[in-house]
Amino acid sequence: MQEEQLELTQEWDKTFPQNPAVDHSKVTFRNRFGITLAADLYMPKNTQGALPALAVSGPFGAVKEQASGLYAQELAARGFLTIAFDPSFTGESGGQPRRVSSPDINTEDFSAAVDYLTCCDDVDADRIGIVGICGWGGIAINAAAIDTRVKATVASTSYIMTEVTTKGYFDEQDSPAARMEMRRALNAQRTADYASGTYERAGGVVDPLPADAPQFVADYHDYYKTPRGYHERSGNSTDGWNTTSSLSWLNTNLLQFAGEIESAVLVVHGEKAHSRYMGERAFEKLNGDNKRLLIVPGASHCDLYDGGGKNAIPFDEIEAFLKEHLR
Repeated sequence: MQEEQLELTQEWDKTFPQNPAVDHSKVTFRNRFGITLAADLYMPKNTQGALPALAVSGPFGAVKEQASGLYAQELAARGFLTIAFDPSFTGESGGQPRRVSSPDINTEDFSAAVDYLTCCDDVDADRIGIVGICGWGGIAINAAAIDTRVKATVASTSYIMTEVTTKGYFDEQDSPAARMEMRRALNAQRTADYASGTYERAGGVVDPLPADAPQFVADYHDYYKTPRGYHERSGNSTDGWNTTSSLSWLNTNLLQFAGEIESAVLVVHGEKAHSRYMGERAFEKLNGDNKRLLIVPGASHCDLYDGGGKNAIPFDEIEAFLKEHLR
C-alpha cells in the first residue's frame, strides 16, 4: 500500500528553539488503518551504532511542533533517537475528515510509530519506548498494554480521556443520566453534520478567557493561546476537535488491561495539577516492580508541557528511567 503524499513544512516552525546538538528531519509512516502519519525525527549528532528510540505524542489536541517536539528534541540530546508525530487526522498527518479522535486509531498510531522505529537502520529494535503527554499519556499506557515491543513507557501529566469523557472532571458527571444526555446530544450532532455535509467543531481553548475561568483553564489559555505555545495547526490553539469525536471515548475503558503490562511504566504528574488524580488512578492500575510514580513539586498540568518557565519537566529522572529500562 502506498503512503499518502503529505505536504510537510520544511522550515523550523516549532514553539521551542532548535538545539544545534541534534539533527532534525521529517519522516512519514503508515498505520494499520492506512493513514499516513507525519513526524519530526530528532537524532543526536556524532553518534555511532544503533540507538535506543522513542515515539512521542501529545498533548491531546496539540501538534508535534508543541510539547511532544520539545520532549523529543530534549531526549534526543540525551542520547535517544526520537520521533514526535502528529496523530491521525491532525496536524500534518493524513486522514479525513480532519480533527477526529479515536481510542483505537490513536492507540494504533503509537504502534505504527514503533513499526517505523523497528525498521529504522539507526535504531536498536530491542530498545524502544514511548512517551505520551496529557491525553496521550493514557493512550501510551493503552498502547503498552497491547504492544509487547514497547519496553518502557512514560506518561507525563496524563489525562485518561475515557474517564474525563464518561465521568467529567473530578467525576462530577459520573451518572447514567449524564452520559445518556451526552449521547443524545452527540448523535443529534451527527445527524446535523450529515445533513449539512460539514463537521461542527467543538472549539479549542476558550478565548477570550472569562474572568471566572478555573485556574486550569487559565493555564491552558496561557499555553495554547499565547506565543508561549500557540500553533496554527493545533486544534487546542484554534477551533478544536470535531464535536462528535467524543462519542467513541464514551464507550471505551482505556485502562482495562493496564494491569497486564509487563514492561516499565513511569507516570509523571505535577503536584498542583488538576489532572493529578487521573495519573494516580492510572498508576494504581499498574502491576509489577517496574512501575514508578513521580510527582513534581509545585508543578501544574501545563508546567509539564514546556517547563512552565521553571524547568518543571523532570528530564533527568525521565532520562534515567528510560536508560535503565532500555538497556
